[in-house]
Amino acid sequence: MKRIKPCVVRSLFGGVLLAWALCAAAQIEVTDARGVKVQLARPPQRIVSLLPSLTESLCALDACNRLVGVDRYSNWPAQVKSLPVVGGGLDPNIEAVFALKPDLVLVSVASRAVTRMEALGLKVVALEPRTHGEARTVLQKIGTLLDIPPAQGADRVWAGIEADMNKAANSVPESLRQQRVYFEASRGPYAAGENSFIGETLTRLHMRNVIEAKLGPFPRINPEYVVKADPDILMAGERSWKTGVPEYPGWAQMRAVKQGAICRFTPEQSDILVRPGPRMAEGAQIIAKCLQGLAAKQGRAQ
Repeated sequence: MKRIKPCVVRSLFGGVLLAWALCAAAQIEVTDARGVKVQLARPPQRIVSLLPSLTESLCALDACNRLVGVDRYSNWPAQVKSLPVVGGGLDPNIEAVFALKPDLVLVSVASRAVTRMEALGLKVVALEPRTHGEARTVLQKIGTLLDIPPAQGADRVWAGIEADMNKAANSVPESLRQQRVYFEASRGPYAAGENSFIGETLTRLHMRNVIEAKLGPFPRINPEYVVKADPDILMAGERSWKTGVPEYPGWAQMRAVKQGAICRFTPEQSDILVRPGPRMAEGAQIIAKCLQGLAAKQGRAQ
């Protein structure tokens, strides 16, 4: 990531006079998650974001006012709800995007619309954080695109995330630390593995994930895997478990189910938990609060 600046050249007439010249047009340059270098002549003022985590990262950098359109799932902060919605992140309405005349479109790496948008002359940057480290990199790259100095932008935001993440970790009851956890990220079931950003959050909170890193960040698993693992605590959103724990074969016999060691998150909480962006520490605090409740419940039962 770099900001290409003008250079100074000497006059050809005896080297006495100095002249300013642009060796290359002044440009902002980033390499996106595809490995593609994208250059902009100036910081973008009209941005379309097609991924909620990118929308939230942009707003965390105090640039919500540059958004002119979002995907249907971007719903935070509240002010983005009044923006034009241009479809889904993977398959947006390209005509609607083009009509907004953006000077930058932020998309997920998995978007199927990138080639068509670039063919229309739109500047497209593909970014998709899957880990804490990648979430920080996304903040840095968006900060570069916006021409915001790191100390005022990405570094400032990340320092706040780290501080709040540490507070959440310190608030986890000692009695539940190193408990074995199963976190269902979405119906399927798709689990959050050790090397996903959710898995990293669980590790920061002194939890042990029953979904090993070798299975991938968000593997689709057989429910029997969870029965065999017999975790101490189950976690999932209400969207996945609408009426309590799913009636998978054998699940009723698991310790966590029998003891009621279950964290079920509201849709609003799930939005925070499943987005790898500036609200990750808030997600950690949501999990920590549930763990505090479970510890209190266990204390009353003894």
